[in-house]
Amino acid sequence: MKKVIGKILIIILIILLSFGLIIVGTGYNMYKEAIEKVPLEQKVEEIKEKDNYTTLEEMPDLYKMAVIAVEDHRFYEHGGIDIIAIGRALWNDIKALSFVEGGSTITQQLAKNTYFTQEKELTRKVAEVFMAFEIEQNYDKDEILELYLNTSYFGDGYDTVKEASRGYFEKEPMELTDYEAVMLAGIPNAPSVYAPTKNLELAKQRQKQVLDKLVKYEYISKDKAEEILEEGNIEYPSN
Repeated sequence: MKKVIGKILIIILIILLSFGLIIVGTGYNMYKEAIEKVPLEQKVEEIKEKDNYTTLEEMPDLYKMAVIAVEDHRFYEHGGIDIIAIGRALWNDIKALSFVEGGSTITQQLAKNTYFTQEKELTRKVAEVFMAFEIEQNYDKDEILELYLNTSYFGDGYDTVKEASRGYFEKEPMELTDYEAVMLAGIPNAPSVYAPTKNLELAKQRQKQVLDKLVKYEYISKDKAEEILEEGNIEYPSN
């Protein structure tokens, strides 16, 4: 009986390994086809030529810290993928029997935003990982962050930080208050939900999540977070 069970387990393992190899191979081919069609350097130039492209120097420090805290707090430490985040996401997906969490880094999200679809497919995730490695090999972290922030969608037709800042708050990025900067950082996670013109209360809830991350990862103190929340008596322009 033990021998039978052992053989069954070996067969299952072989099937899983074969399936994994197929997924990795397909994802790698997807990555190669994408980068051969449009080389990374060309793709980056296309992004930088966008109207209202926003440099890091044009963004408030708190805004940049908020994005990193809520999206990828180990951004400056990993080489394109975060094994810890992937493991946590995989466990949560297994428990839910669905793709409920992705574990993607900022670099992976940049790869997805520029080369792939938003659909949650295993092959696309693998292609995204290969592309993330390619990006990390050719650009430094600040360049990657800047490119990511100019390929994120902020809702209401805004594709850059400058557009979103002007559209939602009627001011340039460096003129944003701390309250506004933190709110803006939370929008790309789900623009149709968290845009202040769509649902201000949900936007505030997301803003609170961002502040909690900022405190958790010691970018700001709890007192500073509470001070930022007190700035909330602001009216936002509606489209």
